[in-house]
Amino acid sequence: MDQLLQQIINGISLGSIYALIALGYTMVYGIIKLINFAHCDVYMIGAYIGFVCITSLKLGLIPALLIAMAICTILGVLIERIAYRPLRNATRIAVLITAIGVSLLLENGMILIASPQVRVYPQIDGLLAKSFDIGRITINMKQVLILATTIILMILLQFIVKRTRIGKAMRAVSLDTEAAQLMGINVDTTISFTFAIGSALAGAAGVLVGVYYNSINPLMGLLPGLKAFVAAVFGGIGIIPGAMLGGYFIGMVETMVAGYGGSMFRDAVVFAILIFILIVKPTGLLGKNVREKV
Repeated sequence: MDQLLQQIINGISLGSIYALIALGYTMVYGIIKLINFAHCDVYMIGAYIGFVCITSLKLGLIPALLIAMAICTILGVLIERIAYRPLRNATRIAVLITAIGVSLLLENGMILIASPQVRVYPQIDGLLAKSFDIGRITINMKQVLILATTIILMILLQFIVKRTRIGKAMRAVSLDTEAAQLMGINVDTTISFTFAIGSALAGAAGVLVGVYYNSINPLMGLLPGLKAFVAAVFGGIGIIPGAMLGGYFIGMVETMVAGYGGSMFRDAVVFAILIFILIVKPTGLLGKNVREKV
């Protein structure tokens, strides 16, 4: 029982990371029906920005987190403006190939700048270095930080989407782009804002992963990015609550498989879930089947 509770706590920490990344996938898809495969590399760049802030600039974790989110926000907007906006009316396959190309560009660009070697995050001193026991269960403050940061960012995201003017514009564009444009909504600005928010969340996830696992590399976004995509599809891609649900579910499953069935099989189980969901309910748990007019 104690081991089960410990694995649940570990799963919540990992699921928080997947949820933050999955939100970026699902928001962009919900607006322009694009799978932004470069999103996982924005997460990787966020981890490197946090690393530079902590090691070279000697900043604390919170300033490093905010700077990483700010720079990743700008990067996300630039990617949308330069790579995706000119292809707004292009075929789906052309945009998909572009997304893969941007992903490879970011990965190899970081290899060129920072070298392919693994970088080790410095140990965080003070309160975050501590842990406490509840019976036989150990909870460290890094796990508390990850969960708290994720909850705060998700609440902020829900507030923006549900309560603000730009959030209403995002929902309108998601529902019907042409009708939103006729109502005076600036579609390009709304799409850029969506990329900005998603990229900020990915940047935060990158810093949190660096602090939690202590190591980063230029290809670190590949597998977590794919798993976050699985999480978004599982919950219903294009649906924000679905991305949260899917992130925590995939994190929990991966942790349980690693804890009880062997870490070699955890990736296989995650992608088996994707195949199962696509066969049984392609729209995801919270998704609904929508008829398209021909």
